[in-house]
Amino acid sequence: MNDTIAAVATAYGEGGIGIIRISGEKSLAILGEVFEPAGKYAGAVSRRMMYGKIVDWKSEDGQGNKTDGAWAIGRRETRDKEIIDEVLAVYMKGPKTYTAEDVVEINCHGGIVPLRKTLALVLRKGARLAEPGEFTKRAFLNGRLDLSQAEAVIDLVKAKTDKGFDVALSQLEGSLSAQIEKIRKKLLDLLVDITVNIDYPDEDIEELAYETLEKNISSARDMIEKLLRTASTGRMIREGIRIAIVGKPNVGKSSLMNGLLRANRAIVTEIPGTTRDTIEEAVNIRNIPVYLIDTAGIRETTDQVEQIGIEKSKEAVQRADFVIFILDASRALSIEDREIATHLEEEKTLVLINKQDLNHVFSLAEAQKLISGGAFIHTSLSNGEGLTEIEDFIEKMVYGGQVTQKDSMMVNNVRHIELLMQGKDSLVDSLEMARRREALDFIEIDVRNAYERLGEIIGETVSDDIIDEVFSRFCLGK
Repeated sequence: MNDTIAAVATAYGEGGIGIIRISGEKSLAILGEVFEPAGKYAGAVSRRMMYGKIVDWKSEDGQGNKTDGAWAIGRRETRDKEIIDEVLAVYMKGPKTYTAEDVVEINCHGGIVPLRKTLALVLRKGARLAEPGEFTKRAFLNGRLDLSQAEAVIDLVKAKTDKGFDVALSQLEGSLSAQIEKIRKKLLDLLVDITVNIDYPDEDIEELAYETLEKNISSARDMIEKLLRTASTGRMIREGIRIAIVGKPNVGKSSLMNGLLRANRAIVTEIPGTTRDTIEEAVNIRNIPVYLIDTAGIRETTDQVEQIGIEKSKEAVQRADFVIFILDASRALSIEDREIATHLEEEKTLVLINKQDLNHVFSLAEAQKLISGGAFIHTSLSNGEGLTEIEDFIEKMVYGGQVTQKDSMMVNNVRHIELLMQGKDSLVDSLEMARRREALDFIEIDVRNAYERLGEIIGETVSDDIIDEVFSRFCLGK
């Protein structure tokens, strides 16, 4: 924490600008070593952009002293220097900065060479290369962000949809933290009442009634359950949902893939077995990141290459969050259709009865015997009919009717979900003991455990190992 750190804060490659970020008590001094301002210089002013050059000073002044950079301009004459880049630089005085420390940002031309050379010079002048996530880690350790807000930063960077970005931004602004603090305040008040009744049983203190205890524990448990009900949707919004498209050959799997992608990604022919391998593509459906997996048609075949594709199809079904099973309405239900159905879980399967523009050979009742608990949609994918209904179904399935798209307060982090579940389990145990009128000492242990688990979410009661693990997932420069 005493080191001054630096890193490239923008993605490597060609672009308009690339930013070098420096944080720590030596930030301004290092800027003075490498930056030569243009025109008259009256000193660095916090949060004022300065135009100039990044310069590597090579010579000594007339008295034999090493030159120390741009701040010396006007006091001594320096002739030997290497101009590295033309830049805009800004100094921001702490604690009102991202890291709550003094911060400097140098806006270079966006290219690998100027960024590399500028960063190398900054490191040579006394900064240390930042570790992944170290800027945000300092923001957390300096109290500017809690741990859940810090984790939201990487979610913002990695967001794949507008909705995912909104959820991450809401968490960064403290929506989840506020809910966690509210629950912890309720548990803390409860712990105080329990402790007082345990430690001072003979004093003139109002005795804590078990009915009141049950009511307060139930209230805290219900608040946790409300958060957990958003977890499934939050995870899908953050990580995306994997949908496997399965069916026997030539039923319309590739047509569905192309229709949802709005592009001809998969080859569509009248020849069965055209798709020999699984094809995976990412698409944004109603602000939900979806990974579509077009699988090889599952059927009996002697073609060894096709057999490998069929095995991969079965593996894709096992890994998928959801499966779209396509039946061809113009062909009778076959052994292949029945075989595929045996590999599917009814509660996570959508059945498409495709080619409805042709003569129907089987009835809906017959199809429902294959997947009795699945949902059914009639489609004609070659004409684009039914795509809207499919997208409606995916949206409804992800949100589950419990969370609307306007709601941004969702739990989407696996670590948070696990800690909420642990806290809930502890409260369930304490509630059961309260109903059995067991000693307050035992109830207090579980209530305190729930309090501490929730504290781990925001970083109030978390080990250094967990902190290091969280920030190791960040990118360099953030």
